[in-house]
Amino acid sequence: MSANQNTYATIPDALNTTAAAAEFVENVTFNEIPAEALRIGTRCLLDGLGLFVAGSEEHSVQILVEEAEQMGGRKDALLLSRGGNRVPATVAARVLGTAGHAHDWDDSQVSTDPAHVYGLLTHPTIPPLTSALVMAQKLGGVDGKRFMLAFLTGFEVECKISEWMLPQHYVRGMHSSGTVGTFGAYAAAAKLVGLNGDKLRSGFGIAASFAAGIRCNFGTMTKPLHVGRAAENGVTAALL
Repeated sequence: MSANQNTYATIPDALNTTAAAAEFVENVTFNEIPAEALRIGTRCLLDGLGLFVAGSEEHSVQILVEEAEQMGGRKDALLLSRGGNRVPATVAARVLGTAGHAHDWDDSQVSTDPAHVYGLLTHPTIPPLTSALVMAQKLGGVDGKRFMLAFLTGFEVECKISEWMLPQHYVRGMHSSGTVGTFGAYAAAAKLVGLNGDKLRSGFGIAASFAAGIRCNFGTMTKPLHVGRAAENGVTAALL
């Protein structure tokens, strides 16, 4: 990925977007998180957990749950609304992420750039939070600081890319919570897995190939699936 300069999300001249994002993901530490960011991030986490519960019984989610139960595979992470039933991390992410966006109540990133004519850039919490939750279950032994660092790393990557992108992305019909959310989910998963160097950068390329979501699906059960797929795609990119 390459970028034109945008004063609202400055990228150093010598780096492209992939290199800048990967460098941040690889090097950021918990102690570098500002206190205010940690406070807001905790609020977003709690809000996200409530959204998972609220969306768990929606028909759009139950369709995915029923499919997941029939798929089998590794017992990586809990399947939403099915007690102790465990499924592959990618499948768990698809279901959980879809539930988080089922009511369209998740938090919004609002741009300060007047060029972003719609104002709202993305719903930033659910993709990285979902990714961090399922990957933490798969890996095991993830403490609170490590989890929060991964979640907020993905959150920051998603928001920075959303702010950097010119408004034509949304104007032309793309659903940024599905497209850009994929990068947030990937960054969170990659941070937990501990990817670095070429593997980390290559994962961003894989995530870019997966990223999808079109606004003509707004008003249908496919819209929340965009966010579920973003979470699933991010986890998949990190595992590959």
